[in-house]
Amino acid sequence: MNFQRKILHASFGLFFATLNHIVPRNRFVPGMTILTSATLLMELLRYRKYFGWMNDALHFVLGSQLRKHEMEGKFTGSFYYFLGVTCTAYLFPKTAASMGMAQLALADPSASYFGRQTRHIYWSRIEGGLGGFGRNKGILGFLGGALFCFPYNFRVFSVAQWGAKGIPGGQVSLLAVSLALGFAGAFADLAVPTPAVTMPNKICGVSVPPFHIDDNFVVPIFSGWACTKIFEHVGWPQGLELAKNILF
Repeated sequence: MNFQRKILHASFGLFFATLNHIVPRNRFVPGMTILTSATLLMELLRYRKYFGWMNDALHFVLGSQLRKHEMEGKFTGSFYYFLGVTCTAYLFPKTAASMGMAQLALADPSASYFGRQTRHIYWSRIEGGLGGFGRNKGILGFLGGALFCFPYNFRVFSVAQWGAKGIPGGQVSLLAVSLALGFAGAFADLAVPTPAVTMPNKICGVSVPPFHIDDNFVVPIFSGWACTKIFEHVGWPQGLELAKNILF
């Protein structure tokens, strides 16, 4: 298990969630769009003639962080990570977007960790998947990922700027939202099968890039959307402002 990759994954997710919270949307989204576009260009060129130096630089910087399929020509998780963050920031209100990114940071690596630790418990394994859903993942990993997000969500919402009236629904609402959002993030991670569903090499005889369904893209978008729906259900304002530094 590559702990360094998981720590890097979580760190970047919380970093982007904080940036999205601090930086105005009209600056953050264009900045992320540039970063995503530059990463896509690198992915498309790194195995082409004269651009092998890009691949060498990628291996030098990330080294052991790269997975086998990323070394063999598939797009790295970085592209999907940046794309997921960009789309989430564009599609949803600031707080929902930041919380969606936080679920990406926490639910994905923790679900993977708990899934690996419980892979010997066969009844919890989905194995072939339910029509592809959750293939080679596990229910206990999903539960572990959801619960791992709970303390962070609870803390963030506890110190949010609620005003004089306090939290609508009180502590019960706070507990329910914190838990539900963690389950949303873990569910999105569970839904993406392993190995990933990849586009065919050619469509109508035309070669296409090796795009695939990646949890780094799915998790923040689904979590951001779920956050808006959860807020709507419990009567929390979509424009809820988090604490100045999110956690304090």
